Amino acid sequence: MLVYLPDLRLNARLEGPDTAPPLVFSHALGTNLSIWDGVLRHLPGYRTLTYDQRGHGLSDVPPAPYAMGALIRDAERLMDHFEIREAVFIGVSLGGMVAQGLAVKRLDLVRGLVLSNTAARIGTAEIWAARARQIRDEGFETYADGALQRQLGPRWRDSPHAPYLRDILTRTDPEGWAGCAAAIGGSDFYTTTAGLRLPVLAVAGGHDGTTPPDLVRETAELIPGHRFYLMPRAGHFPMVEHPAEYAALLQEFLTGIGHV
Repeated sequence: MLVYLPDLRLNARLEGPDTAPPLVFSHALGTNLSIWDGVLRHLPGYRTLTYDQRGHGLSDVPPAPYAMGALIRDAERLMDHFEIREAVFIGVSLGGMVAQGLAVKRLDLVRGLVLSNTAARIGTAEIWAARARQIRDEGFETYADGALQRQLGPRWRDSPHAPYLRDILTRTDPEGWAGCAAAIGGSDFYTTTAGLRLPVLAVAGGHDGTTPPDLVRETAELIPGHRFYLMPRAGHFPMVEHPAEYAALLQEFLTGIGHV
């Protein structure tokens, strides 16, 4: 469904009973809400909100660049719109940065975090600006091979998931990609994330070259009491590559913190 906010429309999907424990899922740059579909099939009994970030999927594409604060505000407004409180917020990569910022800003909305294949800082503004220029000048086709290698590892061409990930990447609006890339490049959550005090599960993929395990662990270690889990056979998108294993990991975490 399209949620009409004062300045843009966001595509969202809300499923499950109103009284069920809420989960909110936030996707990565160059993807959309569909990356969670395999996991959700293994997580019955929850109220789940998935959505397309601005500039992605079926959501509106404002002119780039975007600020990370705007992406955090989008998530906040969606949760307010659907009257979701005390959710576990599950974010991958860009979505994991949104998760960190939202928990700092609105702890009433978030009672736990899953920080998947993400970090307090990912790359530099210069790296993301250069990639955005390449995509605007040449399109996604020349960019996609390098991105998939970073995301899936050196044997990415053998992955059965590469065609799907390439398809959703190349279908992303270049303006939306550039806008969210600018948000990543301009963000550093090291200080604010170190102040968080809530249950956190950090997930890393052994083949992930975008947010390598050591980078994910470094961010997790900012938060006392965190749990860290390495999926050695996964890359940047373990929810796509191994949805049943990923869902079981989430379920264990949710049960452990009493969010059932």
